[in-house]
Amino acid sequence: MTERDIPDSWSSASGREPDQNKRLSRTEQFGETQPFDSPATGSTSKSVKRRKKNHRKGLPINSNSEETAQLSSTGKWPRWMKSWTLWLVLLMLIPGSVGFLAMAMLLKLPSAPNCPSIFWPLASASVRLHCAQLAASKQTVNDLLQAIALVKQLPQNHPLHGEIDRFIEEWSRDILKLADQSFQTGNLDEAIATARKIPEDVTAYKLVDEQVDKWQTIWSKAEATYNGAIAQVKERRWQSAFMLSAKMLRVDNQYWAGTKYDQLNRLIVTAREDGDKLGKAENLANSKVVDNLLEAIKLAQSIGQESYIYQKAQEAIPAFGRKMLELAQAKLDKQDADEALDIARQIPEIAKLQGETDDFIAIADAKRSAWIGNVSGLEAAIAQAQQIDPSRPVYNEAQQLIARWQLEIEDVANLEKARILASQGTVPNLTAAIAQVELIPASNPRATEARQEMGRWRAQVETIEDQPYLERAEQIAIFEDINSLQAAIGQASEIRRGRALYPEARKKIRTWVGKIQRIQDQPYLDQAQELAQSGNLPAAISIAQQIASSGRALSQEAQAAVNDWEGQIRTRENWRKAQEVGAAGTPEALVEAIRLADRVSNNSILRMDANVAIDQWSQQLLEIARSQGQSDIARGIDIAKSIPRGSAAYSAAQEQIKAWQDFLNPQPEPQPQPESLPFPQSTTTGQ
Repeated sequence: MTERDIPDSWSSASGREPDQNKRLSRTEQFGETQPFDSPATGSTSKSVKRRKKNHRKGLPINSNSEETAQLSSTGKWPRWMKSWTLWLVLLMLIPGSVGFLAMAMLLKLPSAPNCPSIFWPLASASVRLHCAQLAASKQTVNDLLQAIALVKQLPQNHPLHGEIDRFIEEWSRDILKLADQSFQTGNLDEAIATARKIPEDVTAYKLVDEQVDKWQTIWSKAEATYNGAIAQVKERRWQSAFMLSAKMLRVDNQYWAGTKYDQLNRLIVTAREDGDKLGKAENLANSKVVDNLLEAIKLAQSIGQESYIYQKAQEAIPAFGRKMLELAQAKLDKQDADEALDIARQIPEIAKLQGETDDFIAIADAKRSAWIGNVSGLEAAIAQAQQIDPSRPVYNEAQQLIARWQLEIEDVANLEKARILASQGTVPNLTAAIAQVELIPASNPRATEARQEMGRWRAQVETIEDQPYLERAEQIAIFEDINSLQAAIGQASEIRRGRALYPEARKKIRTWVGKIQRIQDQPYLDQAQELAQSGNLPAAISIAQQIASSGRALSQEAQAAVNDWEGQIRTRENWRKAQEVGAAGTPEALVEAIRLADRVSNNSILRMDANVAIDQWSQQLLEIARSQGQSDIARGIDIAKSIPRGSAAYSAAQEQIKAWQDFLNPQPEPQPQPESLPFPQSTTTGQ
């Protein structure tokens, strides 16, 4: 059978691999050893029979023999038969041709079996193995399974069983390799299904479960890592997401380590860019500025549907819109209806708050009309609120406002009448206006406004009634003597507590009382100052202390003088003690004298004397330190250290201390470096 006789479902001999060619040659050897096992394949036995039949039909050489006999019997020979050269050629050609034909027939290989047309129940093992190898050479799952099916039905005691088991093991592994290729390209189900097609009764089936478990484990871990990274992306934890994506590079699967890894990285980068947009939008929204909120909504809206941040962005847009509505409500609470309406009308439709926005605008517009403060404005507000549909959430609020505004219409009428009366500015008219607003019950909406107007008008009445008392008191107090001031205080005291001018009257009374106290106490303070100037500080302090402790107008001034005089006494005492202590001349006494002298106030006239004394005592300390240092350097250093900074001897003392310390702690002298000796010259000469 030629190559074109094999259908597409079988492999041609020319397409076999080198190792399979070896198997085929081995199979052909098996076919030669068992020629009787293939009767249905157009075998060589038929060819031999056909050749024998042809011989029986007669060859040309036999015909010539008969003709020659006939010629011999008649005694007439053709001329060409009389040539010995012809006979010599015939004798050489005929045996050679016969030998060549015999050798060709011996060397001719048996024809290949036609696998698709074989009746398999009668096929030999060698034919099955040969056809199975042809099928397996195509390296497809179906062909490999067909190859296994062809040979696995042979009995266990068949001579070719060992060879067949080896092929079945190899073909099963080839199927697993093809399944693994599907797994590596991302088709887990296809890979498992392919592996499960291996017959359970073959030895290699034990590898199927092991391989499937391995695939499923790898796939589950890869999915868990991928889903974990997606979860981190949704939470906008970019660093964690990138760390998880890096783990996918170590997955033993080309699909997850390649395609899905690239996909995840692109997703993270895109999501991070969108996350930055959303973060910027949130920061803008936190500023609670209308323009920033509108910009935040635009940024969130620009995030595409394919982004994992899209859902969060869509959730943020209504939140940003609600913040705008809250800003509008805050303005409305401050009765700034125009600004509130302007903010509400800017809320975009994408915020999905159109219904709430419309309700807010309806209520705010009605309130703006009501806040005009007249009857026509309230009537317009009621008409606007009545247009709100009962199905709206703000319907109940609108009905409450309508009821309130209907009550306010009566209150506004009373208020307007009272304001007309109060505009005259006279006590009777103001009193009539107060009586008019008292008709408004405390439970009515405009009751608070009515109380405020009532209080203002009462203050005007009280001011008109009490102003003459205050004016007369100011006129009396203009002389600023004790009697005039006392009379002015009596006149202003006529204004009772709780009246409109009472705070002003009390302020003027306190001023006039202070003037009286100053007039009364100033002579005593002047006397104390005269005593202090004369040097009698204790007597001056005694007089001024009485004024300081009285709490009267001059108490603070007297207390300041007492503090100054007491400081002068302490300064003198410190200076006296410093002089007494310094007279002892010992280092300890001199240090104490310097300390006491340094307490003398800088504002005192004794400070200059104290500075001179401090310099002298410091110089004495330095001399004592130097004298002591001749026998005891450590003692001399301690004395020199007690000389205060800023004194005349301080610099010299520091230099002396340094000299003593250098003497006690001399610096080590540098050691001389040893001179390097020259290397001795070698006396050895080269050989």
